[in-house]
Amino acid sequence: MSAISTAEEAPVDMSPDSGINELHGLTPEEQERQRQEWQQELTMVEQEIQTLRQVLASKVKMSQELKRKLGISVWKEFQDDMSQGIRNVKESNVYQKTESVIKTTAEKTTSILGGFGSSVSTKLGQLKNSESFRSLEEKVGSAYENVKTKVVTSRSSSTQSFDEALREAEANRKANNGSVATPATTPTIPEDRPLS
Repeated sequence: MSAISTAEEAPVDMSPDSGINELHGLTPEEQERQRQEWQQELTMVEQEIQTLRQVLASKVKMSQELKRKLGISVWKEFQDDMSQGIRNVKESNVYQKTESVIKTTAEKTTSILGGFGSSVSTKLGQLKNSESFRSLEEKVGSAYENVKTKVVTSRSSSTQSFDEALREAEANRKANNGSVATPATTPTIPEDRPLS
C-alpha cells in the first residue's frame, strides 16, 4: 500500500536550484509563509526591473534628441567606429606580424626573381595607381559601407534614415573628390617589348 500512496503524492523537484533545500526542516505552515515571502520579493524585483527599463528608454530617447541637436548622425558614428576599428586592427600584434611576414616574403621573392620580380612589382604598382583601380576600389568600399550600414545597428539607435545617410555620404564623397567616380574599366598596361 505504500507504493500506492507514493504514486499519489505530487512530484517534488529535488534539483539544487528548486528551493527545496531552503524549505527542508520547516513545517508546512512555515514553508507556505516562506514561499509567500519569496513571491512578494519576486514581485517587487520584477516591478523594479520594469521601472529601470522605463528609465533606460527615457534616457535613450533623451540621448538621441541631444545627438540630433548636436548634429551627430548615425553615419558619423559609423564612420568614427570604422576608423577606430581600422586603427585597432592596424595596431594589433597580429596585423603587424602579418605585415612584417608579407614584407619579408615580398623582399625575398623580389630578390630571388630579380628583374622579373621588379617588373611585376612595377606593373602592379602601375595598376594600383591607375584611375580604373581607384574607381573600382572606391565602388567596392562604398558598396561595403552601404551593406554594413544596413546590417549593423549603430550603438546610438539614431533616428536618421538610411536614405539620409546615403545622401550625406555622397555629398561628402563629392566634396572630397571634387567629382563623381567614373565607371570601372579594364586598365591597359603598356608592355616594354612585344611578345615573340
